Amino acid sequence: MKKYKVTITETLQMEVDVEAPNHIEAERLVNKQWIDGYHILDADHFTGVDFKAVPVQRERGYER
Repeated sequence: MKKYKVTITETLQMEVDVEAPNHIEAERLVNKQWIDGYHILDADHFTGVDFKAVPVQRERGYER
């Protein structure tokens, strides 16, 4: 059997309403709030999962 390395990527998503003069400042403000722990995403915010498998490469020194 072949060996594979599988990467699991989970996606969490939350919408936040914020008042700001423009979209750049809105993103900056919410980013700071998130860094400061104001917005905590958990299993209730789960929106999807992705699996990606790639073959594990053997090192050349081990080939027969």
